[in-house]
Amino acid sequence: MSAHILDSSAWLECLDHGPNTEHFAAILRKLPDLLVPSILITEVRKVILRQRNGFQADEVTRAMRSATVISIDENLAVAAADLAIRHKLPFADSLVYAVTLAWKATLWTQDDDFEDLPHVRYFRKRKPLH
Repeated sequence: MSAHILDSSAWLECLDHGPNTEHFAAILRKLPDLLVPSILITEVRKVILRQRNGFQADEVTRAMRSATVISIDENLAVAAADLAIRHKLPFADSLVYAVTLAWKATLWTQDDDFEDLPHVRYFRKRKPLH
């Protein structure tokens, strides 16, 4: 079985039923087998709390916690710093990418910071039709 990670942009796209949901839905259905770097819980929960409400934030957090949550240890932190410099990645993205590489996973995203990186399935963000 190959490992998969949905980036925060993919989680939020599915939650909004956005145009790229079709790319991420099959991976989301593998929820118990997904890897979730712990930083993604922070990112997704923060956006939902800001844009919606605590009840929805709790529901999505519960779903994310039902996957395999990967805590950020000192080895991942060191790798993330190196990746941040090498690929010009923001802080949280570098941690997510460090987990992706450490677990030999595929990262699914529409965040263009990851666009040309190995082990990434990138889909350009599309505007909703309505």
